Amino acid sequence: MVELAGIIILGIGAQWLSWKAKLPAILPLIVLGLLVGPFSTLWSESGEKWLEPIYHAETQVGIFPGPYFFYFVSLAIGVILFEGGLTLKRKEIRNLGPVILRLVSLGSLITFLGGCLAAYFILNLSLSISMLFGALIIVTGPTVIAPILRNLSLNRNLATILKWESIIIDPIGALVAVLVYEYILSSRGALEFTPVALFGFIKVVVVGTAVGLIAGYALYFLVKKNLIPPYLLNVFTLAAVLGVFVLADLFAAESGLLAMVVMGTALGNLDMPKLKDILDFKESLSVLLISILFIILAAHINLEDLYLLLNWRCLLLLVAVVFIIRPLGVWMSTRGDSLIFREKLFISLIGPRGIVAAGIASLFGLHLVEENIPGAEYITPLVFMVVLGTVLLSAVGAYPAAKFLGVLAKRNDGVLIVGAHKAARLIGAFLRDQGRRVVIVDANRSNLKKASEEDIETYQLDIYKEDLLDVFDVKNMQYLMALTASDEVNNYVCETYRHLFADSCRFAIHSLSRTAYDPHDPAIPMAPFNDQLDMLEVTRKNGQVHILHFSDFADLKEKLTLMNNDPEIIPLGIWTRDGQLLPILMASGNINHIENGAILYLGKLHSADSDKSN
Repeated sequence: MVELAGIIILGIGAQWLSWKAKLPAILPLIVLGLLVGPFSTLWSESGEKWLEPIYHAETQVGIFPGPYFFYFVSLAIGVILFEGGLTLKRKEIRNLGPVILRLVSLGSLITFLGGCLAAYFILNLSLSISMLFGALIIVTGPTVIAPILRNLSLNRNLATILKWESIIIDPIGALVAVLVYEYILSSRGALEFTPVALFGFIKVVVVGTAVGLIAGYALYFLVKKNLIPPYLLNVFTLAAVLGVFVLADLFAAESGLLAMVVMGTALGNLDMPKLKDILDFKESLSVLLISILFIILAAHINLEDLYLLLNWRCLLLLVAVVFIIRPLGVWMSTRGDSLIFREKLFISLIGPRGIVAAGIASLFGLHLVEENIPGAEYITPLVFMVVLGTVLLSAVGAYPAAKFLGVLAKRNDGVLIVGAHKAARLIGAFLRDQGRRVVIVDANRSNLKKASEEDIETYQLDIYKEDLLDVFDVKNMQYLMALTASDEVNNYVCETYRHLFADSCRFAIHSLSRTAYDPHDPAIPMAPFNDQLDMLEVTRKNGQVHILHFSDFADLKEKLTLMNNDPEIIPLGIWTRDGQLLPILMASGNINHIENGAILYLGKLHSADSDKSN
């Protein structure tokens, strides 16, 4: 009981620490696993590990009896891949599909062959074990890529390529590893290639794809027809995922991982109700599973296995994987496409391995050692060395490399408007005419069509079902204006994306007038002395946006007072001399040094001197 509780407590603690340090959680998790696992034998009185994942009957120490350790690892990896599949959107890969396809096909082949040759010639391992090593390092970990992308404002193409590659390539690497593993067992390391093995590979691909697609559409049908009550939706989905994983494996051994990615991707690209709720639940569950997995997998390693790494040849192998094999695979896969040299170089440098590589290496390594296959004892420590080395290099070097290569997304003064009604379109058109990039998102196709006719960039999406980050590069926008007719939607948008916009750059229109700003609110009221109905009424009577210049702070206060007393005018914001847009409450209440700016307002033309918009 103490061990189980300790794993969860340590795992979540490591997740929090990685969040504070802006590092992938895998680093502290593996370090913790090594400390309570192999390294603990150095200071424990009995010489035993503090945490032994596999139960041993003779010592009565351990957590998972018999094969249940491997069952848990397999199922947990399946759930993690399903959650990753949910985030894959077809619209993300417009014009990038061929690049991603080559990375996960040609790139995988080059990594497999390169890893095999490197292990064979550098460490003098047998050809069979070298091939298994090459297969295991094919995968790049989504559990590591995701936090790197969260902390980096990469341009959209790079972020999309790295994300898709990391998720799609996991089952591919797993399939290749399973094939090599089966070859080794069947031939006792001699690697006798037979048509039976080729048939097995085709069977795994067909079964995994078919079962995943059928299961995805079946779950979509059940949810769409309201055959699952809301309080059971998340746990029902979890049960379905586990059942599909096992079912696929029953039809074709090791096809479960592919079925998970296919099922998740199918659901993620369907108009499925409550997909956001499922994704949020699966994300939380994945965090817990990743925390447990990395600790127990690292703790499972023996100290004797780590001693095998005290060899300069192992370091040379890591260097070859990171600086020769990965770049070669990327460059060969991206020849003749639209990516520029700096983007290709950055992708070459970012190839961290993650939970799939570590998990499968632990499973296969132990089995092959039990089968007395020569060199099998190297598999687990070598793969963990590659995992730790690539994660450390990617985590520490990603930002400096991105900054040096100039592939960070450039922050501009763009405005993102959520809501496409007439008032929102008027504001968007005015800001566009002022030279700013304006993007309007809404679920209403008719309103979006009107916005497009006014030459405003638009995207159609349901804000509750889809992530703005999946549609376009939100990180390139400076301002967020939530102008829908729903307080709930406006607050949800501002709260969800508050980490991307400064407090003074998040505006929202509310159903009631707000004359004071609570710093705990997700957004500052855009029209604090007016509500949504006022905005709609003023737009109906005088559908225009204007600016009114002021000379100093006193002049600003005087003109704002006059505007607030006029029911046909709604002040929206303050233009400063340096081109910044400030909320009314912030400008009128907290800043007394504004001069030579302008008031942005909606409605009739003010009696004072003003500049009229189109």
